[in-house]
Amino acid sequence: MTPKGGGETETERDDAGARRGRPVVSRVGMIVLALLVVTLAVGIYRGIRGREVAATALAHVTEEDAIPTVSIVHPEARPPDQEIVLPGNVQAFEETPIYARTNGYLRHWYFDIGAHVKKGDLLAEIETPEADEQLRQARADLATAQANLAVAESTWKRDKTLYKDSWVSGQVRDTSYGTYEADKTIVASKEADVKRLERLQSYEKVYAPFDGIITARNTDVGALIDAGANSSARELFHLSATAKVRIFTAVPEVYTRLVHAGEAADVTLDEYPGEMFHGTMVRSTDAIDPVSRTLTVEVDVDNPDGRLLPGAYAFVHLTLPERARTASVTVPAEALIFRKEGLRVAVLRKGLAQLVPIVIGRDYGTKVEVVSGLQPSDDVILDPSDSLTNDTAVRAQPSTFIGSAQ
Repeated sequence: MTPKGGGETETERDDAGARRGRPVVSRVGMIVLALLVVTLAVGIYRGIRGREVAATALAHVTEEDAIPTVSIVHPEARPPDQEIVLPGNVQAFEETPIYARTNGYLRHWYFDIGAHVKKGDLLAEIETPEADEQLRQARADLATAQANLAVAESTWKRDKTLYKDSWVSGQVRDTSYGTYEADKTIVASKEADVKRLERLQSYEKVYAPFDGIITARNTDVGALIDAGANSSARELFHLSATAKVRIFTAVPEVYTRLVHAGEAADVTLDEYPGEMFHGTMVRSTDAIDPVSRTLTVEVDVDNPDGRLLPGAYAFVHLTLPERARTASVTVPAEALIFRKEGLRVAVLRKGLAQLVPIVIGRDYGTKVEVVSGLQPSDDVILDPSDSLTNDTAVRAQPSTFIGSAQ
C-alpha cells in the first residue's frame, strides 16, 4: 500500500532498517572472534611456557638429586685413649692341694668349702692303727737296743780295766769294745726309726699351711686315706689364699717393650660394671710364646674383701707410656673403604670425593687409629657408598657436619 502524500511504505522502511543493521552485526562478531583467538593463543603460550619451566625445574632438581649428600667428620688429632685392654685370668696368690702323708681312715674333718682358715688351723684328723702299732714296736726295739748297749758298755769298761792288770787278753778287750760300738749304732738306728714313726703319726692331724679359703673338700668321715706319695692318692682339701690375687694376661709382641715391672695396671670385670681395681705389674716371663707371639705378664691386685674370685675372667688395662704414643689421628670405623688396592678413606676436596690410601694402627672397635694418610683438617666422608670413585661430585650435609670424630 502506498501512503498518501508520496511517503515510504512500512515495508520499505523495514527493508531499509534491515540493510543498515547487517554491517553492525558483522563487526561485533569479528571482534569477539578475535578476542577468542587471542585468548586461546595466550592460553596455549602459557601452557607451553609452563611446561618448559616445569621441565627446566625438573631437570635442575634431577641434576641436584644426582649429587649425593654425605656426612662429614674431621679426624680426631689424638687417639681416644692411650691404653690397651687385654683379657686375663684371676688366680689365687697362693693355692695348693692338701694331701695326707699317712695311710688310715678319716676320723673327723673340721672345715667345709668356703670356710676361711688361718695358718695352723686343724683341718682334719686321720686314724692310723697300723702306724700306731709300728711306733709301739719301734719303741720296744729301741728299749731292747738300749739295754744291750748298757750291757756292752759295762763289759767294755770291765775288760779295759782287766786288760791293764793283764787279766784279759787284748783280743777280749777289743771284742768287747767292738760290741759296744755296734750296740751304740743299733740304738741310734732304733731312735731314728722311732722318730720317723712319730713324725708319721703326727701326720694324723692335717693343718692349714697358710691363711686362705677352703675351695674343695674331697673326703668324709670313714674314708680310706692314701698317703700323698701314692699315685692314686686323692687330695683332702684345696686351699686358696685370696687376700691378694694374681692376674695373668698375654701382651702382644708389639707392646712387650712397653711392659715393665712396677708399672700400674687397672683391672675391670663384667660383674662389676664401671668399677676399676688397681693393680701392679710385678713380673713377666721375659720370653715370647712362639705359638701365640705374646708375653705372659702377672698383675697383682689387693683383694682384702675377697670380691675378686679365683678363676674369674677379667680385663687388664695397660696404660701406654708417652714414648709409645704416635702422632696419629682416629676416624670412625664406618669411614673405611675396603678396595682391592688397599684400605681407603673418602675425603671431600673442592666438592669432589677423593679416595685417599691410609695405614691404620690400633683398632678401638668403633674407631680406628690412622698413622698415615690423613690430617686433622681433612673432611672425611662418613659411610661412603661402595660405588664411590675419585672425582665424584658430592655435597656435604650441613646438619650432620661434625667438627671432630666423636
